[in-house]
Amino acid sequence: MKIGIIKERKSPPDRRVVLCPKTASKALSAFNQLSIKIEPSDIRVFPDEDYTKEGLELSSDLTDCNLLIGVKEVPVDSLIPNKTYIFFSHTIKKQVHNRKILQACIEKNITLMDHETLVDQNNKRIIGFGRYAGIVGAYNTLRAFGLKYELFSLAKAETLQHKEDLVYRLKKQFFPPIKIVVTGTGKVAKGIMEILDGMKMKKVSAEHFLTQKYDRPVYTQIGVTDYYKRIDGSEAVKEDVYQHPELFESDFEKYSRVADILITGHFFEKGAPKILTKEMLNSPKNQLKVIGDVSCDVDQGPIASTLRASTVAEPFYGYHPGKGEEVEYDHPAAITVMAIDNLPCELPKDASEGFGELFIEQVLPAFFNGDKDKILQKSTIVKDGKLTDRFGHLQDFVDNQ
Repeated sequence: MKIGIIKERKSPPDRRVVLCPKTASKALSAFNQLSIKIEPSDIRVFPDEDYTKEGLELSSDLTDCNLLIGVKEVPVDSLIPNKTYIFFSHTIKKQVHNRKILQACIEKNITLMDHETLVDQNNKRIIGFGRYAGIVGAYNTLRAFGLKYELFSLAKAETLQHKEDLVYRLKKQFFPPIKIVVTGTGKVAKGIMEILDGMKMKKVSAEHFLTQKYDRPVYTQIGVTDYYKRIDGSEAVKEDVYQHPELFESDFEKYSRVADILITGHFFEKGAPKILTKEMLNSPKNQLKVIGDVSCDVDQGPIASTLRASTVAEPFYGYHPGKGEEVEYDHPAAITVMAIDNLPCELPKDASEGFGELFIEQVLPAFFNGDKDKILQKSTIVKDGKLTDRFGHLQDFVDNQ
């Protein structure tokens, strides 16, 4: 089998890659029947010569490759007919701006898999950049706090190489005794806590967070049954929140009354109640000053202050709680918002190395063992000129012109 590592063509440019030079070399050593070709790129975080030093072939012609792998969406005009692709297509939630990708894959007889739909036997995601979104998101949120109060000015994450660089700069700064609440329990939240723990920030229980005062910065991590409660007052069960969201309402206000900073790492299903509402933000008891919405669900999302996604170039904006509208991030009445929706792009080297290691350990073997765990089968969205049964519910989305 021959894999082609494609050049990222989406704008704005993404410097990440699925297989870095060392990881690609490791994959070749592990699988004798494997060969890898690298499409030259002038934006990739690893220069072309790093691949050639590992003995890998560079070529702009990938037509002899069986499998083409990228990170972000491939422009329709660049899709090669009759090939198998794996990339983040951002289509399975019926994202309108990517409808043409599915349509093109069907028309060009392309087999489309998606990094997001690669799941194990328990239907849990195998790989992703969530950890790095959390790492960069936490750094950016604390950077926003420093700028808002003119306490310190940190370098942008995109100018740094590794997580350790982020932690090093944060540890050098002075933080008053602020309280930070982190939502979520998955990879994104763990990435956020890697930064906070790396700074030696004290983690406290939710109970103590709500009731105690501290002379140093602290944070707490809360899950779905902490920030939601049943409307009828009975005990909240995690599974019920996802299966019957109509039975729940937000219980987050007790945190917004004591927390200075919110950093989100939760999973949000459309139809679930909002977590942080306009009313909470406009309450005279609200204490939130900076919100890092790493999860960044914009369209009717759970965090009312997230009016839009921000960008790496312009990472912050202000939310005016009285007016419910955007203002400058340093406006006197503003809650400062960080809501970048492609955070791992800012730490491309670390993100690429971590992602690639998981890919060759968890995904690549499926191409050589007959897909015994059906990882590839379950990931496939389009095959043989049509949607697969698993993703047949997208047919109306594909048909809608």
